[in-house]
Amino acid sequence: MNSFNPNSMRYCIFFAYDGTAYHGWQLQPNAPTVQQELEDALHTALRADISVTGAGRTDTGVHARMMACHFDCEEALDCDHLTFKLNCLLPPDIAVSEVRAVAPDWHARFSALARTYQYYIIMRKDAFLHPYALHLYFPLDVERMNEAAALLLDHKDFGCFCKSHSDNKTNICSVTEAQWTATDDGMLVFRITANRFLRNMVRAIVGTLIEVGKGKMTIDEFRQVLLSGKRTEAGESVPAKGLFLEKITYPI
Repeated sequence: MNSFNPNSMRYCIFFAYDGTAYHGWQLQPNAPTVQQELEDALHTALRADISVTGAGRTDTGVHARMMACHFDCEEALDCDHLTFKLNCLLPPDIAVSEVRAVAPDWHARFSALARTYQYYIIMRKDAFLHPYALHLYFPLDVERMNEAAALLLDHKDFGCFCKSHSDNKTNICSVTEAQWTATDDGMLVFRITANRFLRNMVRAIVGTLIEVGKGKMTIDEFRQVLLSGKRTEAGESVPAKGLFLEKITYPI
């Protein structure tokens, strides 16, 4: 975590990435990550060792239409020029939309009010969407899935959807939006917003709601999964390729 330096200025970077080639956002030994690519590009652009703090973690193969991080620098930067330089240096699957000067206490993770994820399912084979959506071969009852998803808004402890042996200090999350939508072209999109998410939480929720949509789990059984707090009671996690971090909400 970046500590406050009274002699430095703080900047945030807003960017997007296709997570297919990366082992998630966070730095890992001997594995390509988005954070490593971004820090390498900053090192080249600014000729300094820069450490960035991200808004959160995304797992291997998860994508982001909007991600944020911050870093401190002892010199004033031309934000537009740095945006241009970073986009020249970064690989094609990472794109910076903006570099912005922020207050010294602004934090990419802790200043965020909410995060929104979407999971994409295609119901027919698509040569262009298959790397970014889960292809299912059976019908789903979307109305029942939405009835079950509504229960998430009144629940707080999401331990049943958290990856085993995670290092979370708490499993408490506040979900403010959870809904399935069917698009005109036959795609199903699950959108969920919360103040925070546990590791693997969205993929586990989607996998369990699919069990509801298939008729293999009742609404009451879904409720019991929530109350159990046990990951073993929930459904399997869906593949990462269909999951996108869509939006991070910050105070105006």
